Amino acid sequence: MKHVITMAELPTLPMRPGQGSRRFGAQVAIVGAVLGLKGLGATFITVPVGKRGFPFHNHLGNDEMFIILEGEGTYRYGAREFPIRAGDVCGAPKGGADTAHQIINTGETDLRYVAISTMQDPEIVEYPDSGKYAAIGIAPGQDFMTAHIKAIGRKGESLDYWEGEPI
Repeated sequence: MKHVITMAELPTLPMRPGQGSRRFGAQVAIVGAVLGLKGLGATFITVPVGKRGFPFHNHLGNDEMFIILEGEGTYRYGAREFPIRAGDVCGAPKGGADTAHQIINTGETDLRYVAISTMQDPEIVEYPDSGKYAAIGIAPGQDFMTAHIKAIGRKGESLDYWEGEPI
């Protein structure tokens, strides 16, 4: 645990669905856990030109806020889109598809921002574009990348409550 960090010196993790993705790509550096924060998440994210860091999604348990540090882009929120640039702050309260959000780098340089969130655990995330959901259980001191429970499914595809139980 550190008390002061330099974001540019943090180790980063690639966020992309495989090599050659034309739509998604980002570098993610976990900030909150490095600072020893347990109830507040913080991540430093760099999105290359023309990419989206994450699919369009909403949280049922956590609020998020994004502070744009460098670059320009589009903030997709619900059914609307907003231009964003360095100095802007975007909010994404927990809720349904009307609070779904995504940051897209539509500028000419890397888009860098800090994502700050509450840390309600476990968390359910919905993906309106693909009809998926994710159930995530994050152990203390971990983050969404290393969640100890992570189940991703599609609405309508569920097991019976008693499935697999020795009844």
